[in-house]
Amino acid sequence: MAIVRVSRAGVCNTDLELLKGYMRFRGVLGHEFSGTVEDGPPEWRGRRVVGEINFACGRCPTCQQGLRRHCPTRRVMGILDADGAFAERVAVPVANLHTVPDTVDDDAAVFAEPLAAAFEILEQVHVQPATQCVVLGDGKLGLLAAQVLFQAGADVLAVGKHADNLRILGARGVATVLATEWKQAPADLVVEATGTAGAFAAAIAATRPRGTLVLKSTVADATQLNLAPVVINEISVVGSRCGSFAPALRALQSGAVDVHSLIAAREPLRNAADALRLASRPGVLKVLLDPQQ
Repeated sequence: MAIVRVSRAGVCNTDLELLKGYMRFRGVLGHEFSGTVEDGPPEWRGRRVVGEINFACGRCPTCQQGLRRHCPTRRVMGILDADGAFAERVAVPVANLHTVPDTVDDDAAVFAEPLAAAFEILEQVHVQPATQCVVLGDGKLGLLAAQVLFQAGADVLAVGKHADNLRILGARGVATVLATEWKQAPADLVVEATGTAGAFAAAIAATRPRGTLVLKSTVADATQLNLAPVVINEISVVGSRCGSFAPALRALQSGAVDVHSLIAAREPLRNAADALRLASRPGVLKVLLDPQQ
């Protein structure tokens, strides 16, 4: 294990769902962070790092197949049986650490984890140039996913409720539309990133026959589902969670994805309760915590 002095931690929608009872987690929240290794192997001390959130055993058949993030006995930072990064320091397995490029500042580095989750879509779904894609949700993950898919050559339409958030994508050349004005034309690929339980039906309706629906939301609320349209239209449903950090860090280093525009506020750790309340307001993007302030 390495002890990381946390420079920044990001509030994620999953953190807000955990407060509502998701996963029945008890402990320190926070799984998006950047920091500096204070203690651990000598070659890691002093390095600026980010870290993957799944603490795997490394020995089971699942891990041996390269699926460490699905290890059946895994702990998950700030989510399952492991304290998170809303703290001055956090313990992270060395195998989970990634060095942050010098040109990527602490604020941007926090986005490595959610940006990796956005890039995971490209690992799970073959996106061809001009693939018709709809991204539902203009929160943090929706904005990242839309940029990643756009950079991959997809013909992206981002649908959201907040004009200010959608303007961030418009500045990058991504087509956007307010949900109230959306014509709901079916697309080849739909990414559901609203963070709400009730959006699944709309996402199904937006997916063309034999299209692909990628689910990104993790919510505490349960909902009733009518799965008949999935069967009738032969829709492929893909659950999508964490991703590889390497492409995310490359995108942060090159500036291919805009993350600074997603930062809504930066608060000292002592104001964490206020920061969580701010992050829970509709339309508010990334709220960062600074444990060193």
